[in-house]
Amino acid sequence: QLQLVESGGAFVQPGGSLRLSCAASGPSVENVALGWFRRPPGRSRVPISCINNNGDTVFYADSVKGRFTISRDHLNHMVYLQMNNLQPEDTDIYYCAADQENRVSDRFCSRLFDSWGSGTQVTVSS
Repeated sequence: QLQLVESGGAFVQPGGSLRLSCAASGPSVENVALGWFRRPPGRSRVPISCINNNGDTVFYADSVKGRFTISRDHLNHMVYLQMNNLQPEDTDIYYCAADQENRVSDRFCSRLFDSWGSGTQVTVSS
């Protein structure tokens, strides 16, 4: 199981931007899919954005298309989420996750990722 540590969450006003970072370590870290999830109250984790092992396939939830951008740094084993034009409904804890089975396409990101970070808080409010 991989170790994942998120950072970058903060309080931001509507329309502002944040960049979340996740440091990944552990076995086969270069060959796993990585993603960002959130867990609304009373719900299971849902994918926001994911990127496959090669970095050539990305998934975005409809709610963040055109606003968020996911990227990964293979050399340093990092994944990032650039969050622009943030809105109050984006407020949540954001979790970094990894999937050794690479279950990511441009239209799908599995909720069954097998490694999870502890989350970083994003709060959007005026």
